[in-house]
Amino acid sequence: MDKTLQKLNRRELLELLLEQNRRIDALEAENEALRQQLENRRLRLENVGSIAEAAMQLSGIFETAQKAADLYLQEVQAAYPSDKKGETSA
Repeated sequence: MDKTLQKLNRRELLELLLEQNRRIDALEAENEALRQQLENRRLRLENVGSIAEAAMQLSGIFETAQKAADLYLQEVQAAYPSDKKGETSA
């Protein structure tokens, strides 16, 4: 390769340099685009994690609310027992 380069004239060498610079620019642009895609994916994964955590917290809240509702219902049923037909006695 060195001998091939030595045989090139000044204009051909400059054209090679220009072509290499174009390739470098294109690769740097592609690299930046890929970095942006990676960052976007990272942010989406963080958001998915946040959504999953929020869903788990809400699930815990709903479980606690359900337990409270069940306990309240038990207390009401204990305070007002029903007859065999399923009606409350007055």
